[in-house]
This record gives sequence, structure tokens and C-alpha cells, in this order.
Amino acid sequence: MSTELPPLRSPQDLERVLEFEFVRATENAALQAIHWLGRGEKELADAAACSAIYGVFDILDIRGEVVIGEGIKDEAPGIFVGEHLGTWKEGSPRFNIALDPIDGTSNIAKGMPNSIAVIAAAEIPEGAPPAMKSIPSFYSHKMAYGPEVKKALAAAGNPCLLDMPMGKVIDFVAEALGKHSRDVVVVTMDRPRHAQIIQEIREAGAALRMIMDGDIAAAVAPSMPDPSVDLYVGMGGSPEGVLAAAALKCLGGDMQMRMWFHTEEHRAEVAQECSAEDMTHVFHADDLILGESALFCVTGISDSPLLPGAKLTGHHIETHSLLMRSRSGTVRRIHATHNLDRKVVPIREVKA
Repeated sequence: MSTELPPLRSPQDLERVLEFEFVRATENAALQAIHWLGRGEKELADAAACSAIYGVFDILDIRGEVVIGEGIKDEAPGIFVGEHLGTWKEGSPRFNIALDPIDGTSNIAKGMPNSIAVIAAAEIPEGAPPAMKSIPSFYSHKMAYGPEVKKALAAAGNPCLLDMPMGKVIDFVAEALGKHSRDVVVVTMDRPRHAQIIQEIREAGAALRMIMDGDIAAAVAPSMPDPSVDLYVGMGGSPEGVLAAAALKCLGGDMQMRMWFHTEEHRAEVAQECSAEDMTHVFHADDLILGESALFCVTGISDSPLLPGAKLTGHHIETHSLLMRSRSGTVRRIHATHNLDRKVVPIREVKA
């Protein structure tokens, strides 16, 4: 019998060791951002969240590369694609990172629900290609759904929901979930570009829930255990779609996502960066997050379909977070109380 001891750490062990550091980053982002709730200063809120995330990674021994960043659409303060996070000490584990320090900055500014701090990560073996696909268009047409709908689609030969009339999509989802179509709950953002989608949902008789901003939480919600939402649909940010895909990979749900162009000028710009095939391709979660590794963590800033927002009471802030890991399929709910008289939040100053 061999007496050799197994390696002290496998890649899976490293994920388990480091996963709580990632959720600490989203917690600290929420702690900094909550002070800007309702103050009409979305860029200052975003800068505060970015400072907190930088502060955590500045003392974390990883080699993290931002593959999906934020601040692309509006030149807001952000952590951008290509930036390095972590100490980058020799031999430290390598991660691809996708993040949005605040998904729902307009909601923060207006004091409205549905804002979260979110990070996704995937460990990369040395020399391996990136594990997250960056979609070059500002927006993508997205539909996100839970595990039961994913199974039904596979059994039906994986038809493209994006090309179906909404009435047929809702009927398909209803049958997959054992519901009547009128009981299917569909979420979309309240945008002029969604007028046709909204009309078709109402004509189908389904329950419609509209949000002002923050579609990551809405896209993940249908895949949560005991969901209150059955389907997310809309033309939203492409980076947010990749972040949501990491959570869906952990939860067993899926999405369909195809580039959508708000102007012909932007279509022409994207055409110079990628193939015509990619511009019309329907991406699923496994196309966006490659390989087995995926971590997803999110902390509520204001209340969302995923989890409650941060609550400030006296010298304490109460936070609610989710931490998911694809290899194990574990979903952790983390309810924490932070004593502001003793809490030290590492910060790197970021200009708004």
C-alpha cells in the first residue's frame, strides 16, 4: 500500500479557502455604498464600492485578472477589463474575475430597491486560456430560467427561446414548471426598448414584474431554490449577462444570450472586433463561463429579488450575502452584523 500523502491543496481546496475573501469584498462594497442610498450621487456611490473592493484584493495573495469589468457604458468610476487584482505574488493562484461593484447605481442614487454588489471568479490552471467570455456589445438580448426549464429545453432539442413569440415562451415555461401560463412570473426592466416584450407578456396573461435597473439579480432569481420569479427577459448589459451566467452555472439554471445593438454605429464597431457568427450566436451559461470552476458572490445594498439590502441601525450594519460554488453546487446564505465602531474596511482611494 502506498504511504505517499496527497497534495496539501488541490485547485478545489484553493477555491474553498479563498471563496470567503471574495464575499468579504462584496460585503465591504455594500458597507461603503449604503451611505449613498438616495443621495442622488451614483458616481460617488460607485467610487466608494470600487475603493472597498480594491482594498480587499490589495491584501489578497492571488493573481486576479479582470475579464469582465464595469463602467463601460457610461464612463463611470469602475474596475476595468485587464486590471490586475491581488498581490500577484509568484506561485499564488490565478483567477479570472468578473465584477460589478454596484449593479443598479441609478437605484442607489434614487433610494430604490434592486442594487447589489457582485463578483464572479474562476480559477485558471497555469497557461490555460481565459475562463470567461467577454461579449463586446454594450447590450445583449437575454432570457434566464431555472433548472426545470433547462431540462425541458434539452428534451425538446434546445430550441431558441429568443426567436419565439413571448406567448409561446411563456407556455413552454408553464408546461416545464407544471403551472398555468397566467401563474408564470416574468421580470423585465422598464425600458422603452421593451415595449413589445411587455405587450406580449400581458397579452399572454402572465404575471409581469418590472424593475428600474439591476438585471443581474433578476436573471439569477429564477434559478434560486423556491423562486418567486420564473423567467427573466430583456435587452440588458452584456457584462451583467456574463456575471449572471456564473451564478446560473452554480445553480444549475441557464440563459440564452445574443448580442443586441442599440445603434447601427455600435453594430459597425462590434463587427470590427468579432466574427459575423459571434454577432448572431446564442450563448448559454457554459459558453460564457468555461470549465468547471466558478464562484459567485453577491451582497445586497438595497432590497432585490435575490436577497435583502443592507440595514443601518445605530452603529451597526446588517448585510445579507449569497456565496455559490459550481463544483459543489453549494449555495450559502450569509447574514452578518458589522460593528462600525470596530470594523476596519481596507480602502484604496478611487476618484469619482
